[in-house]
Amino acid sequence: MMRHMYVIVDFSDAMADQDLKPTRYLCTMKLLEGFIEEYFDQNPISQMGIIITRNKRAEKICDLAGNPRKHIKLIQQLVQQAWSGGGEPSLQNALELAHSSLKLLPPHASREVLILLGSLTTCDPGDITATIELLRKVGIRCSVIGLAAEVHICKLLARVTGGDFGVALDDIHFRELLLQHVLPPPSATPVPSSNSSPAPTAEASLVKMGFPQHHVSGLPATDGVTKQPPQQGALTMCMCHLDAKEEDGGALVPRTTSGGYFCPQCCSKYCELPVECKACGLALVSAPHLARSYHHLFPVVPFTELPVTQESGIVSCHSCLYRFTQHDKMCYRCETCYQVFCLDCDLFIHDTMHVCPGCASNRQTYGLAGSGSSELAHESSTGALTGLGISKLGSSIRSTH
Repeated sequence: MMRHMYVIVDFSDAMADQDLKPTRYLCTMKLLEGFIEEYFDQNPISQMGIIITRNKRAEKICDLAGNPRKHIKLIQQLVQQAWSGGGEPSLQNALELAHSSLKLLPPHASREVLILLGSLTTCDPGDITATIELLRKVGIRCSVIGLAAEVHICKLLARVTGGDFGVALDDIHFRELLLQHVLPPPSATPVPSSNSSPAPTAEASLVKMGFPQHHVSGLPATDGVTKQPPQQGALTMCMCHLDAKEEDGGALVPRTTSGGYFCPQCCSKYCELPVECKACGLALVSAPHLARSYHHLFPVVPFTELPVTQESGIVSCHSCLYRFTQHDKMCYRCETCYQVFCLDCDLFIHDTMHVCPGCASNRQTYGLAGSGSSELAHESSTGALTGLGISKLGSSIRSTH
């Protein structure tokens, strides 16, 4: 549920080739922008950072952060600027730079590296196999998407660390390979190794989180009542924009607002969620964020396909109220609430909504809307989510879907 990923992008001379239109570099940046949006849409409480490698060096251009707009704005700025890449990439330097940041994360969070490599060579200062073994010991999962051809060291890196390796055939296949990394990978299977002990996996532990409410002005009191300041609607600066400036007619002015989300532990102000409090380190999220992360654990079970006939008595779709005609051959029924849906609604429920509207609108099946069976619903409320300290939020998570 809580993922931390570094995306390593090749900025070498090989990215100027035009086998992907208009160039490998521009095609990669455009697809990466869409990948960032999908990643944070499906993993709202996760974080991402970006590392580039060029001229035998690696540079971190964006630290781990949970704000997709920050990453997308950076990608757009790089595209608008003149091409600044060149030389050869250094895979070892980029991996060590990502390792230095990911090794400090708590064990309950997944640590991942996604490499977009266009070059067939890498210029490294030392033994890269030692770096690969170091990544495996820490439990960092590395995946590689090649834009040219299969490279042995990249395939070895993915196999040893438990990641995926693939080579893009064209821009459509490149996008498909990227989207395969949107869903969180399994974290329960350790990566075996014949040389040493198994690599560590994500541990189950209680995670303290805060659920702040938005206040127009003033600080929230401990009893839940807003404590108004002496001046109503006073402008204050949030913690996430202390160093940020915005242009106003050519002049740089601090960004101040009259409202925001206040940390329930230290009352620090933030303008958006999710975020980690800079003052006390508390993870600040909202219930919908947990709901969108929760559906990966217990997805909606596939519906049963049924023929649409006059004898069956099936008239319309329960969700969109579309009336079936003689041209509609099949419909889809949920085996929990026994409501019938059309093909479009079936795809929307399983791919986007992640909750059955028939189960959610029925009091008898309300608690099973995201699981499909009573046994699975009981397991979700008592077992798997306990590791993240949110077992008591099972019913509220489904209600916010």
